[in-house]
Amino acid sequence: MGKNISELIRQSGAEGCVLLKNDAILPLAPNTAAAVFGVGQIFWFDMGYGSGGDVVRPYSVNLLDALEAGGKIAIDRALSKQYRDWCYAHPVAPYEWGTWPRRHQELPLDRDTAEKAAGRCQTAIIVIGRNEGESFDLTLEKGSYFLADDETALLEQVTAAFQKVIVILNIGNVIDLSWVERYPISVLLLAWQSGMESGNAVADILCGDRNPCGKLSDTIAKSYADYPSSLNFGDRDVTKYEEDIFVGYRYFLSFKPDRVLYPFGFGLSYTDFEIKSLSFERLTATIKVTNTGNRPGKEVVQLYCSQPQGKLGKPAVTLCAFAKTDMLNPGQSQTLTLKTDEYLLSSYDDCGKTGHRFAYVLEEGEYRFLIGNSSQNLNPAGVMTLEETKVIARLAEACAPAEPMERMTPWGKEAVPTRTVDLKRRILGNLPPEIPYAGDKGYKLSDVKSGKITLDAFVAQLSDTELEALTRGEGAMDSSLGAEGNAGAFGGVIDSLREKGVPVAITTDGPSGLRLKAASSLTPCATALACTWNPGLVEELMLKISEEMTDKGSSVLLGPGINIHRNPLCGRNFEYYSEDPYLTGKMGAATVRGIQSKGVSACPKHFCCNNQERNRNMNDSRVSERALREIYLKGFEICIKESDPKNIMTSYNLLNGVWNHYNYELVTVILRGEWGYNNNVMTDWWLVPSESPEFPGLRTHAYRVRAQVDVFMPGNHEREDREYHSDGTLLETQGRPDGITRGEIQRSAKNVL
Repeated sequence: MGKNISELIRQSGAEGCVLLKNDAILPLAPNTAAAVFGVGQIFWFDMGYGSGGDVVRPYSVNLLDALEAGGKIAIDRALSKQYRDWCYAHPVAPYEWGTWPRRHQELPLDRDTAEKAAGRCQTAIIVIGRNEGESFDLTLEKGSYFLADDETALLEQVTAAFQKVIVILNIGNVIDLSWVERYPISVLLLAWQSGMESGNAVADILCGDRNPCGKLSDTIAKSYADYPSSLNFGDRDVTKYEEDIFVGYRYFLSFKPDRVLYPFGFGLSYTDFEIKSLSFERLTATIKVTNTGNRPGKEVVQLYCSQPQGKLGKPAVTLCAFAKTDMLNPGQSQTLTLKTDEYLLSSYDDCGKTGHRFAYVLEEGEYRFLIGNSSQNLNPAGVMTLEETKVIARLAEACAPAEPMERMTPWGKEAVPTRTVDLKRRILGNLPPEIPYAGDKGYKLSDVKSGKITLDAFVAQLSDTELEALTRGEGAMDSSLGAEGNAGAFGGVIDSLREKGVPVAITTDGPSGLRLKAASSLTPCATALACTWNPGLVEELMLKISEEMTDKGSSVLLGPGINIHRNPLCGRNFEYYSEDPYLTGKMGAATVRGIQSKGVSACPKHFCCNNQERNRNMNDSRVSERALREIYLKGFEICIKESDPKNIMTSYNLLNGVWNHYNYELVTVILRGEWGYNNNVMTDWWLVPSESPEFPGLRTHAYRVRAQVDVFMPGNHEREDREYHSDGTLLETQGRPDGITRGEIQRSAKNVL
């Protein structure tokens, strides 16, 4: 019999914990006397805030309860009572959307309290908690990205009194860790926010019931100023991605390896492993992993490629494959096969330096492959040599910047190529044919599935009213057509469509569980799942979420989040996986496969470059076409090609001057044309009304449908409206020169169906 969802949440939470430092303190010996400090042991953050985390949990286990219930170590009861009394007297105050507490005030601790606890206990455990969320970026202030004064005081007093100090980071975003080198800390454990079983998951690691095997999905720098995006994050109106392809470890290992505190892919274990390369041929590495320590454990093997700089310039290394071992007993070995491909290794030439503009190319030279267990602990695995540059895929310009900007290269800065496409001509040259209206033939949607009729024949009988209804949601959140607390409905939102067999699709916020009025399981945040480096485990967990969706009446889970960790201050980083697009894509694909395994569907989001919450509806992400394709779209591309999600959600922001819910080149040219995606694309909830620059008079919903953003959610522009009210912008230009065509509306209807 398989594991239940609570067991899988607990396992994935533990596998996502990353042990950053361990001076032979962990695992704690049985009956170790331990004093637990920090209100976070009780006011534990199991998830971030907003639509991605506000799940009604059936329960949630904090760390103190988990340690006391487990009974493996002897918790200082006097100190824990002091903390319980303090937390009872200072409860978390009620809060509204966007006013969530980032942290909780610490119990004032004097030196005498710490010293008395040290007289009773061998070991101190300190919990530092932090939380952020939707519409809520971190700030460069104490109590947000930096430690608060009471947290600093806590560290000073406890490290002065105890020789053995364990610090647990209960956070959803990377925060400043420069203080780690200033205090005599024995252990640093990154516990993330791991859902309703997260207290138990951390207790399992501390007590040795599980061996830590998590690896960082981000680089942790020595200071915020070391991140290249620190120069251009947080502006209200425009964000210039001047670091270009040099995001995360791609930047640090290329330019500033000495400014890395903890490298991408790093994580300690209670045992040791030998990683040996057996062979490398045809872009396939065969690796033998042996547990050379004295405890069972798992290891993550990572394959990187160091590409020739060529004319385009490349990062020092890029991740191109990984695999996690099974649980290996001491002395046991496992052989792993890691395979990459030419497309993944290729670079996009957006400037023509190679002679192949708008193409993915492998430049001539030596491609060195490296194997190891982090981005900074690598050994040679093999070499591929190209005598001449090879074109892997010829494409066309899409989503290039409209405004001049510069970007980083290995040799300095250079101007980014700007837009040359005549978008109006591109669109008019690819209008779909109209399916002649046939009137109601009595066909049902099930007749298409059975093969009795074609989808075109079904769509041919739909009226303008029915076609319009398929391109928007029912009207408001918490639709009466679905379970209470849902995010909205689309599909069969009017009677005549339901009579034709078009089902109602009920959406629920995600990706960490179902956001309904009824209780639902809360899984680890996406970053914690990425740190497992275990797509198989993630897929197994999400299969259980799929079963919950079926039981609770959810058709579409609005997740996973596929955006890149460009900057540690982004408030929704906990909803996203990594700074690396390959790891992001693999984890996203596993999530989608699991969710869609039981007949319901996923909705990867936010497509794309939603890397800042401040002024997210109006902020313009300006990024080169190369960085867009190699970094910010690559995770979506991998996820979509490997899992075929039934829905995609666009983002609020503009991309190079165009809102993504109107972005023809992003959705029609790249997503549908290049990647072959034929399913539904929906907006994020509500949008900014606008008019097409290329087709004056083509407003909001006609503008959107022309881009093949098929469904406007939740359906009404006014949040308070419970009944649907059309703004008339979809059909008002039908039949006019350059107006929306019936064929375009039918095309979106087919995407939805």
